[in-house]
Amino acid sequence: MPAKKLRHLTFILHRILGFAIGLIAIPLSLTGSLIVFQHEINEFQLHQQFGAILPKGDRLSLEAVLDIVKAAYSNLPEMVLQRVSFPTKLDDFFNVVISIQDNDWVEVYVNPYTGAILGNSLDPNAIQGFLQFVYELHTSLKLGDLGLQIVGIVGLVTSIVVILGIILWPGWRKLIPGFKIKWDAHPKRFNFDLHKVSGITTAIFLLFTFFTGFAWNLGYVDPLIRAITLSPSLPELVSVPLAGQSPLPLSQQIKTAQLALPDGALRSIDLTTDPKAPLRLRMKLPQELEEYGKSNVYLDQYSGQILRVDNSLKASLGDKILNSFEPLHYGTFGGLPTRIIYVFFGLSPLILFITGFVMWWYRKPKQKDDYSHKQSYIK
Repeated sequence: MPAKKLRHLTFILHRILGFAIGLIAIPLSLTGSLIVFQHEINEFQLHQQFGAILPKGDRLSLEAVLDIVKAAYSNLPEMVLQRVSFPTKLDDFFNVVISIQDNDWVEVYVNPYTGAILGNSLDPNAIQGFLQFVYELHTSLKLGDLGLQIVGIVGLVTSIVVILGIILWPGWRKLIPGFKIKWDAHPKRFNFDLHKVSGITTAIFLLFTFFTGFAWNLGYVDPLIRAITLSPSLPELVSVPLAGQSPLPLSQQIKTAQLALPDGALRSIDLTTDPKAPLRLRMKLPQELEEYGKSNVYLDQYSGQILRVDNSLKASLGDKILNSFEPLHYGTFGGLPTRIIYVFFGLSPLILFITGFVMWWYRKPKQKDDYSHKQSYIK
């Protein structure tokens, strides 16, 4: 196929796919900008709501905290402990996640020194409620499992649109004009310049965010990356129940996990009522950028045997690629500067959709050959 015709087809496909998913990609990107600092905003609001936590004496043991939560919510139907996240600062609180009937994720906030229950997410304040709404809209369009599938598909198609846009960028032939905006030009030319420059300067960001969203929501990427990188799949882990023996105390399991990863700081424990499930303790190594770390220790609930240690610094190539998805999606890989950039880059799909629509509108009434008309802008 001649190069000119191939480029023309690439342009048509770029435009059609962009229009097809643009109206969904825009709210996904805008909500993504809003949740870049969700953790900090939520934490600040909770401290404002509950008041300052004054460090006084030693922290309560984990077992004591969990007993307090179980006693406080024992009257709720089907209450089950799901996870506990540990304080990361002296004035921080325990975050205990429980599930109840018709709600499998209720956060309970506990003072680590007094054991006082400060509140829970069943009655969020306005800011918490808004952030939760934004998060659910971002991840699933508030449509449950169907929304997760839709968001995943939009992530894949948007990634394709971005790649096609990179191919079509006129700067491959003339670098400087590719980054130039003629501010005093005719609105038609100015609109085209704004589209090409905003597209190329945010292309990598869009690929990072939308491709990782696709990978998380649809789940086809993990086995593919492991196959390409020749990285082994992770085996299924199980605890072996012992007759007449209850699971080991969590305090004992924590000591075992800390021996397995001496430099790791314990961030959370996934609790379970399944006797055959492993106990997962999430750790943060000093070199890790993620707030809650990417390293894990899996233990047998009954024997305390170490089933697997996931040290993110010694992970296989496939696991390192998969672990990179979170910092790439949220912009944490460069610290505060990249997170701030991510907030502003979240506007790019809106700008690209509007400028793309204006370009189509200008061409529509008087130009049959869209591709030939586009070339007049490039000169």
